[in-house]
Amino acid sequence: MEIIKLRDEYIKLGQALKAANLVSSGVEAKEFIIQGLVIVNGEVETRRGRKLYDGDEVIFDDQKISIQK
Repeated sequence: MEIIKLRDEYIKLGQALKAANLVSSGVEAKEFIIQGLVIVNGEVETRRGRKLYDGDEVIFDDQKISIQK
């Protein structure tokens, strides 16, 4: 599991995927998100600008990302 520490109040979904090194670019993140391959807190998320806050969990490509303050 990858842990992303928040520097601000939130991080956007596309930025989180990139910060966790699960995608190489924002464009690549956008494509995976639009295809419905990313799960946030147990539900498919198709908005790349979705704001993630402390306690949120993301699953992509069998990898889990935990957002923490």
